[in-house]
Amino acid sequence: MDEHIDDLSSPNPQGRLYDVAVAGGGAAGLAAAVTLARSLRSVVVIDAGRQRNLPAHSAHNVLGREGIAPAELIRAGRAEAESYGVRFVDDAVVEAARVPDGFALTLGSGTPVRARRLLLATGLVDELPNIAGLAECWGTTVLHCPYCHGWEVRGQRITVIASGPMAEHQALLFGRLSDRVTVVVHGAVLDDAARERLALMGIAVIDGPVEAVLADGSDVRAVVVGGVAHEADAVVVGPRMHARAEIFEMLGGTVSRHPLGTYVDADPTGRTAVDGVWAAGNVRDLSAMVGAASAAGVLAGAALNVDLLDADVAVAQSASVAGLAESRFGGTGTLDGRPDDSSKASRVSAKTTNND
Repeated sequence: MDEHIDDLSSPNPQGRLYDVAVAGGGAAGLAAAVTLARSLRSVVVIDAGRQRNLPAHSAHNVLGREGIAPAELIRAGRAEAESYGVRFVDDAVVEAARVPDGFALTLGSGTPVRARRLLLATGLVDELPNIAGLAECWGTTVLHCPYCHGWEVRGQRITVIASGPMAEHQALLFGRLSDRVTVVVHGAVLDDAARERLALMGIAVIDGPVEAVLADGSDVRAVVVGGVAHEADAVVVGPRMHARAEIFEMLGGTVSRHPLGTYVDADPTGRTAVDGVWAAGNVRDLSAMVGAASAAGVLAGAALNVDLLDADVAVAQSASVAGLAESRFGGTGTLDGRPDDSSKASRVSAKTTNND
């Protein structure tokens, strides 16, 4: 059994081979690490600290930790994982290759890490529309998910920037939370049927495009359309979402396409088409909220443990068969009780030679 690793000064002491390397230390990666470590698997988490929700003041729909700051959730999750011996390295994977015993990773610092299995929990990157002032308020008063932050802007003046295929859907959902929702068409196409549905729900539509978002610090004040500033307390936008899939692609994987972006395809347990590689969280599910990402990490961790166990059993069986053959026939026989043909041929050849 591998020793605990919380007191090691290097992520790769004496060429250590970890059971699992986890790329990404958000909710999915941490949950997987805890699950694996509780089964006494050696785990290293490589985390560049780029969690998607860090700009937000709070995380929601997290049972028992409602409203916790994302950074505090990560800190608590790390502490839990470390208590079970998980090793953390604050770095990023810049190279990845398959080797006979699993995977060889190179970190940004140049440090090598080897692991039998790899879990991608690297999340995604949000690509916002190119509108002045939008990015500065992202995660605070520029939002995209009514379940993550809708309660906080209930009853307020909400402007939905229609820039993608989910604009009507977003507007209707936020319309449940406020009767002061306006949609500004910015590149998206809203047909007559969509406009009628929005009107029936009391949601006004303005044809754009949006020229700028005016703000006081990170607080939205207005949205400028056609030179006119329309007052707003919050802006809703639908970003393009791109999985951080560079490691997956280094190992021969191909990202899958979605109307809203890209993702790493995987089965329900997180197993991908690249042998030995799992994925969990937003890197494989663009819609996953914190709770869903954490659950996916637990499921992936359990599946990885079983996969490693299957491999361990197969190795033990192979060693047992080889040992039995050696004990029965001195390495020259077969397990069916018959002498090995190659040994018989050697004896015949020797006899013929001696008779010459």
